[in-house]
Amino acid sequence: MKYIEVGKSGVKASNLIMGCMRLKGKTPTEAEKMIRTALEEGINYFDHADVYGSAGHRGECEEIFGKAVDLMDPSIREKMIIQGKCGIVKGEVGAYDFSKEHILEATDGILKRLHTEYLDFLLLHRPDTLVEPEEVAEAFEILHTQGKVRHFGVSNHKPMQVELLQKYVPFKLEVNQLQLSIAHSLMIDSGIAANMDIAQGYDKEGSVLEYSRLRDMTIQAWSPFQQSGFVSSSHANPFLGDMEHFGKLNEVIRRLAQKYEVTDTAIAVAWITRHPANIQVILGTMNPQRMKDACKGSDIPLTRSEWYELYQAAGKRLP
Repeated sequence: MKYIEVGKSGVKASNLIMGCMRLKGKTPTEAEKMIRTALEEGINYFDHADVYGSAGHRGECEEIFGKAVDLMDPSIREKMIIQGKCGIVKGEVGAYDFSKEHILEATDGILKRLHTEYLDFLLLHRPDTLVEPEEVAEAFEILHTQGKVRHFGVSNHKPMQVELLQKYVPFKLEVNQLQLSIAHSLMIDSGIAANMDIAQGYDKEGSVLEYSRLRDMTIQAWSPFQQSGFVSSSHANPFLGDMEHFGKLNEVIRRLAQKYEVTDTAIAVAWITRHPANIQVILGTMNPQRMKDACKGSDIPLTRSEWYELYQAAGKRLP
């Protein structure tokens, strides 16, 4: 397992993360097995959000995780890096809320459900266009002073949204959680096709990859095995094994999997971890064996030619 520093926080973390969104419906014993598997494989980072759970059961995944950790040795908490996210409000009308009141209330709920006294990282989940940065700053100062949160970051934010927050927040924003996979690589595409009048060259991400490297922000890749997380079509399914839409890509992945004596999943992970930006990969699987397989991709030394071959096999152009 490869370890990196998260942002400039001084926190040494695995470059793979156990995503806890799919803990919903699991028993504490089943969850404990997944957590233990992750730790045994070298994963020390666990990602949560207060909206993860079954319909109508906000925070369910946090509750299950908290009960599962209670089954383990109490000393295990100090070996874990636990990350929470807040800011999405679900009800009759969906909304985002970065108000001071909501951030403080949401964090207290997260800590209670996770059965922990502090979060290592707290992220603002999705941009709130009604944000008042001064309120975010006040909330973060209170949480940090009270010892409830040690480090802060964002999720799904563009560079200027980060800059707006950072102007007021007295703590460095260390993380930005963004969707990235071989088949969904918008943050990479526009840079490669710079100055080209083709769809791939249109910068929808605001150069967030380069910005993050300049600002020493760690990118955390969610949905690393999907083409798109929100498109209602067959392309929203995982690209691994999808020979109809990603036949060439799967052929290259399988050849490289044979070369490195790993599974296809490990190669999909390795494509992300090979990037010098030191991107973390969030694994959402609840299958212990698949987690073990994915962990083998933590530090596979793909060559430049292999990396670019995978990129082109996903249908991307090199000008």
